[in-house]
Amino acid sequence: ATADAPVAPADDGPRPTAAFTNPIVSQNGADPWVTYYQGRYYHLGTTWASHWEMRSATTLAGLRNAPPVTVYRETNASRCCNFWAPELHRLNGPNGTRWYLTYSAGVAANIDNQHVHVLESAGDDPLGPYTYRGQVDPYGDNRWMIDSSYLTMPDGRLYLLHSFWEGGTQNLYIAPMSNPWTASGRGVRISSPNYAWERSGSGVNEGPVILRRNGRTFLVYSASHCNTPDYKLGMLELVGSDPMNAASWRKFANPVFQRNDAAGVYGPGHNGFFTSPNGAETWIVYHANSSASDGCSGTRTTRAQRISWNADGTPNFGTPVGNGVSLTGPAGE
Repeated sequence: ATADAPVAPADDGPRPTAAFTNPIVSQNGADPWVTYYQGRYYHLGTTWASHWEMRSATTLAGLRNAPPVTVYRETNASRCCNFWAPELHRLNGPNGTRWYLTYSAGVAANIDNQHVHVLESAGDDPLGPYTYRGQVDPYGDNRWMIDSSYLTMPDGRLYLLHSFWEGGTQNLYIAPMSNPWTASGRGVRISSPNYAWERSGSGVNEGPVILRRNGRTFLVYSASHCNTPDYKLGMLELVGSDPMNAASWRKFANPVFQRNDAAGVYGPGHNGFFTSPNGAETWIVYHANSSASDGCSGTRTTRAQRISWNADGTPNFGTPVGNGVSLTGPAGE
């Protein structure tokens, strides 16, 4: 260290180690979302309940024992239950820069009435408090619709990615948005499960999320049914200027992330991305099972690992790392 290096105050205690092991969160670990903001990580996952819980910590390893904080609870019977697939996005909305928590929810009796909903934070704190803003229904028919995620173009145009069943398969769609909770037009289909590896269990494309680097925009999604160990990730790239034109999206012919039997990792999918504290690394967060016979249940836990980049500019997700393997934490912790 140089003589002018800052010295931590004595009462700061020891610097936390950057090492961690997967899983990072076990309870409510499915369909995970992690974001890093102003020195803290925030984690959300499917609760199957009527509320959202958020964990927060200064290190990735710290999420495991961080106390879950309830940031929102719903009592309206039409959208009270089966909370799935939360995502937390910091967007410029009608009330300024706010956090938008978008998710799927429905009624108590079954999962046949799942729809996409959006909450808005009161200020710039990811922990809220949150206000319910509305259901996103680009088609005006209250159809079953899940796995919402935002795409913001460089010019500010906002879109909502989502998934629903049509013609016997579950597909990916994109709809234009006038604000984070209001669609301004119908959605269009941009991907269907047309490869055999997307049809294990049943033909499914779901869980879309955007990954950007060096001016390129990738869309990573989950393929096949979550009840199989072959749940996996596929990828599209936006190669045209209009995201609403299906021809603007190019699908990669092979999966980009899938089961690793040798490491005991099955059904890895429904992922998100976050950036390391120093801004230099891209990390993937995803859920997986530790047994091939586990499916879409509470056995799914949240795992994370660093990704790399190929010489051609595409992301390289590697293979899922087994639980209990010591990994170096995100740079800058």
